[in-house]
Amino acid sequence: MPTIEISRGPVEYTVLEGDSEAAPLVLLHEGLGCIAMWRRFPARLAAATGRRALVFSRHGHGGSGPAPQERTPRSLHEEAHEVLPELLDRLGFRRPVLVGHSEGASIALLHAAGHPVEAVVALAPHLFAEPRTLHGVAAAREAHASGPLAKELAFYHQDPLTVFRRWSGLWLSEAFRDWDIEGDLAGATAPVLLVQGDSDPYGTFAHLDAAERALGGPVQRLELAGCGHAPHLERPDDVVDAVQTFLSTASAPAGQPSRQEIRP
Repeated sequence: MPTIEISRGPVEYTVLEGDSEAAPLVLLHEGLGCIAMWRRFPARLAAATGRRALVFSRHGHGGSGPAPQERTPRSLHEEAHEVLPELLDRLGFRRPVLVGHSEGASIALLHAAGHPVEAVVALAPHLFAEPRTLHGVAAAREAHASGPLAKELAFYHQDPLTVFRRWSGLWLSEAFRDWDIEGDLAGATAPVLLVQGDSDPYGTFAHLDAAERALGGPVQRLELAGCGHAPHLERPDDVVDAVQTFLSTASAPAGQPSRQEIRP
């Protein structure tokens, strides 16, 4: 896997080839994720849309260099406004379509509020520290202590214990209870597709409602029945189809409704 050196250290990445004239896809993983944990989804989405795709692991994740500092309630803002812009600039990815999952979706929305993007696909985004989310993180901590989750993460990360400790430690910290990005998103005027499963142990449709209130541009939403926290893995056909439709209509003529619901 190639790496590129940026100011916070080396980042592993891969680029899937596609139409160089179309806005490229940039995939942003979840809090415990990395390149490999996307599985086949990036390749499927790139093939379906015909676009180039950049997939990378954040510092401390996968095979990227270690994160230089402990996580704080400002960490996702720093990823959105410092790390991601530098990485995109170094790799020559301009005005991308950001596809983020969980924390990656939060980073995508924050980035879109301050930087030019073609569109955003937010899979199971977090806009605030919801009690259900914190309960899910606490349950994950128990699963990690009992062994299975720890073994899974060890397969994907160079330093899996630090990945988990920093993720769970931040979300369950007292300082994070007031974390809320709804007020930071008004500058995001590009089209956004919000995707959420109704059986997600880490969040509810309240995050989509908050995003619709906060975002400054057109919003579409896809609600998936019987789907958990990873729509792109649990319902890949529905998600890929929805993204294709969304990107084909993202530049809809003025006068069309700014709020639309997509049904699988």
